[in-house]
Amino acid sequence: MMPNGTSEDRLDQAFLALADPVRRAIVARLSRGPATVNELAEPFPITVQAVSRHVQVLERAGLITRTREGQTRPCHLDPAALEALTGWIDGYRLAAERRFRSLDTVLESLTTEES
Repeated sequence: MMPNGTSEDRLDQAFLALADPVRRAIVARLSRGPATVNELAEPFPITVQAVSRHVQVLERAGLITRTREGQTRPCHLDPAALEALTGWIDGYRLAAERRFRSLDTVLESLTTEES
């Protein structure tokens, strides 16, 4: 779940976290299943410590969580946090689609009148 704060604050944190391409790649990797920081660091030409800092940003934004399994601390994507982001985006997408449908109706009526 996303951290405490207003929904605007949570959205700001999540979108700021996702503004970085490395963090987006980490989220994409975690969408396929949990991974440790070392596993997440493998494809990147940066240090494990740098990837760990990226993971911390994603964790503070509430997009991922970490659990303890013996000696490892796998990272997990939080689907509820992503759902909150897509819900916010979908609200604007649906509003834009309604406007386009209205415009299509107006244009269609104009074309019909000209015929």
